[in-house]
Amino acid sequence: MKSKLENFGNLEENVSLKNYNTYKVNSSTKYLLHPKDIDSLVRFLKYAKDNKIEFMVLGNGSNVILSDTMYPSVIIKLDLFNEILYEDDKVIAGAGVMMPLLCRDIIRHGYEGLEWASGLPGTVGGSVFGNAEAYKTSTFHYLEEVTYLDYDGNIYTKKSEDISHDYRTSFFKENPYYIIVRAVFRFPLGDEEKSNLLIKDRYERRVASQPLDYPSAGSVFRNISPDLPSGKIIDDLGLKGKRIGDAMISTKHANFIINVGEAKGKDIVKLIDFIRQEVKEKTGYDLILEQEYKRW
Repeated sequence: MKSKLENFGNLEENVSLKNYNTYKVNSSTKYLLHPKDIDSLVRFLKYAKDNKIEFMVLGNGSNVILSDTMYPSVIIKLDLFNEILYEDDKVIAGAGVMMPLLCRDIIRHGYEGLEWASGLPGTVGGSVFGNAEAYKTSTFHYLEEVTYLDYDGNIYTKKSEDISHDYRTSFFKENPYYIIVRAVFRFPLGDEEKSNLLIKDRYERRVASQPLDYPSAGSVFRNISPDLPSGKIIDDLGLKGKRIGDAMISTKHANFIINVGEAKGKDIVKLIDFIRQEVKEKTGYDLILEQEYKRW
């Protein structure tokens, strides 16, 4: 199979995934494939279907919990889908473009609207997938259209208003058998100096409130409502500092689980289950997990 997979992009074999997920869980995969372009990905999907090959798509690994064992087949990374193009008043970004990079790039081109994402450790594809948001602005706010594939290799392009989405979720998250490859945005004109000051303010807020000095995957749970953050609920129950293995509820922000050593995926999941059970028993709230547990 290795020789066949090399026809679809850059291929690595027996790869540690520790640096491909922000929790730094020491997972691994038999094959890691970086398709060169959409055509290469389409050809791979058809090959995988014809040969019954399992695969999984991994973005920047910033909102996932990986299993501790080796993935026995092919993990797809779209990091080579990294073009940013400007056509008239539209910005076209590949799924593998990091959101902070896109933010800086549109500012240099005279636009604004992504300052909220300047510290987001995710890709364009991942942000559309989960409708990433901060400071009451979401990915779909300036999104015009999305190009995506199904697992048979068919290509679709859909306007954003025709794609169902809600708070930190979207059609793609509810139907994960599609692969986002490109997004088109339309941003308003802005002022570079003003945008940079806003980015500085956002950074200082993150440093003050989030445990950026430890590996994590950001917010673990969705907020109950804008006025009732999940972190406050967890904090009020006195759960900060609770630890299972090397997975620990941050003492700085209770809606963050951090890796204080060599945390395993199963440790993180056990801690998540513990939090949900405690919150349910003592408050009646059902916390909704924002992160994805990749079981294999």
